Amino acid sequence: MISLVNPFQLKSKGILGINQRNSDYIMRYNKRSLYPLVDNKLQTKQLAISAGIAVPKLFATIKYHHQRKDLEKLLSERGDLVIKPAHGSGGNGVLVILGKVGRLYKTPSGDLMSINAIKHYVSNILSGMYSLGGVPDHAFLEYRIQFDPVFEDISFKGVPDIRIIVFRGVPISAMLRLPTRQSNGKANLHQGAIGAGIDLSTGCTTHAVVGNLVTTLHPDTGNSISDIQIPRWKEILQIAVKCSDTVGLGYLGVDIVLDRTLGPLMLELNARPGLNVQLANQRGLLSNLQTIERLENIPSSIDQRVAFAQTL
Repeated sequence: MISLVNPFQLKSKGILGINQRNSDYIMRYNKRSLYPLVDNKLQTKQLAISAGIAVPKLFATIKYHHQRKDLEKLLSERGDLVIKPAHGSGGNGVLVILGKVGRLYKTPSGDLMSINAIKHYVSNILSGMYSLGGVPDHAFLEYRIQFDPVFEDISFKGVPDIRIIVFRGVPISAMLRLPTRQSNGKANLHQGAIGAGIDLSTGCTTHAVVGNLVTTLHPDTGNSISDIQIPRWKEILQIAVKCSDTVGLGYLGVDIVLDRTLGPLMLELNARPGLNVQLANQRGLLSNLQTIERLENIPSSIDQRVAFAQTL
C-alpha cells in the first residue's frame, strides 16, 4: 500500500534542509578547490584507480570532434558499453549500448541507433549539452555494469546503485536507488526511481519511497523491496570511507554499484549530495551529523570508522 509522507512527522525526526546543508556542512566542510576532483568524472576515476578503489574500466576518452571517427572501431571491439559526459550530473547524457543488431546499435529501451546517430550524440556531449554550466566537455567510454542478481526482481531495465552520505570520513546514511519504468531505467529519484533506505548496521533495506510516496513494492515488478540484504555491505562502506579520504571532502555523496562478477565499484562522487536519503530512510540526517560533529577525534582506521558508522 502507498500512502503520503507526512512532512510534519519528518521534521520531528531531525530533517536537514537544503539551506542548512549548504551553509553548515557543504560550505564549511568542502573546500571549493577540491570540487573539480568530483565534478570531473574522469578525474574522479583516475584518482580512485591511484588509490586502489575499484571502478568500471575505462575503455577510451574522446576529447575532440575528430576523434569520433574511432567510435565504430571501439564499439565493434567492446560489444556493449556506456558513453558518458565527464561533467554530467543526474545521469544526464549517459548512453548505454547493449550490442549490435546488423549495422545498428541497441539501447536498453529497445531503440536502434546508427553509428552516425551515436557520433552526433557524442558531438552533443563535447559541445557541453549535458555538462554542468554548459561548458565544453569530454566523452568517455566505460564498462557496462552487469548488476548483482539480488536486484533482478526489484529493478526495471537499468542498473541500481547505492548512495552513501559520508561526513568527516564516517558514513552516516545510505539508500538503494532502483530504476523504474517511470525513470526510464535510470537510478534517478527526481525522474521516478525508487529510494530504499538501508540500515547502516545490517545492510538491509528498510523503508522506500517513490517521489513523496511510501511504498513496499516495486511498481513494475510487484516484488517487495523491504528486507533486501545488500551483499558485501561492510566492503561497500569501506569503499565509501576510502573515497572520502581520497578526495578530502568532509561532506560527500558516494555512489557505488554492485557488479555480478566484479563486486562493488565506485561509480561517481558528489560534493552536493541531495537530501532524498532522508525520505528513503524516514529519518533525518541531523542526529548523525551532530553526533559526528561532537567527536573531537575521528578514528584514522577505515575499519574503525565503518564500525562506528554501524552503531549510528
